[in-house]
Amino acid sequence: MTTTDPKPATGPAPAGPSGQLDHAERLRLERAFSVPRARFLAGIPLALIVLVWSFRGAEFNFAKLGEGTVNMGEFLSRLFPPDFSKSGTIVALLVETLQMAIVGTVLGAVLSLLVAFTAASNIAPRWLYYPARWIMNVIRSVPDLVFALMFVSAVGLGPFAGILAMTLGSLGSIGKIFAEAMESVDRGPIVAMQAVGASKRQVIQYGILPQAAPLLVSYSLLLFEGNVRGATILGLVGAGGIGLELTTAMRMYDYGHLSAIIICIIVLVTVIDQGSALIRKKIT
Repeated sequence: MTTTDPKPATGPAPAGPSGQLDHAERLRLERAFSVPRARFLAGIPLALIVLVWSFRGAEFNFAKLGEGTVNMGEFLSRLFPPDFSKSGTIVALLVETLQMAIVGTVLGAVLSLLVAFTAASNIAPRWLYYPARWIMNVIRSVPDLVFALMFVSAVGLGPFAGILAMTLGSLGSIGKIFAEAMESVDRGPIVAMQAVGASKRQVIQYGILPQAAPLLVSYSLLLFEGNVRGATILGLVGAGGIGLELTTAMRMYDYGHLSAIIICIIVLVTVIDQGSALIRKKIT
């Protein structure tokens, strides 16, 4: 009696003698990249209707934008030449802004990681997953300025209120991204560890975190960049940083000082962005 080898259940079909895929495998790969033509064509008019509706509701006006170009040019011309006579004050406030961003990023990333464990569907049970997601949605829907005002009234003016606002705001945004990074890991190593009797902690420590680590670091760097920019805004409500000095210069029509502040902020953000890009390049 002759026997035949079983056909593999998964995996691509072998290539032919010329190195080309057979017809069935070619069709399978083409279906993976095909776009449903009927639904795509039907969605175009709907997307255009929504776009026009949004333009009209937001009162977007190209003509008014063209008329305002002259005023924008006049405003920009007032920013030159920049006045660096108060460079000591600017540098001190920029350092404070940077310190706020560092502390807020560390606290926000650590707390977001802890919250992400409760909001990842492949880690948390359902009774914990949905409340965690709901809480993050609530936090994410509240602007950071509202959190800053709340903490200013609680702990007073200064950078401490800004740090608390950045930390709480991070839970809603980066916490969700951390959870989704953990959900996107390869299930193969996790299933293998569970098959040999690994505990939940071991699965997370050795199966999920090592795979998600590059994304977690990258998102933490993105959080840091956002916190540097956000710290300049939180100062508008007295939550520390250079934002208060920026607002004062605008209210006093001190355009030279305002220009110097903006240039220094741009330099700081550019340096941080380049440093973050180098770190991302190393971990990917």
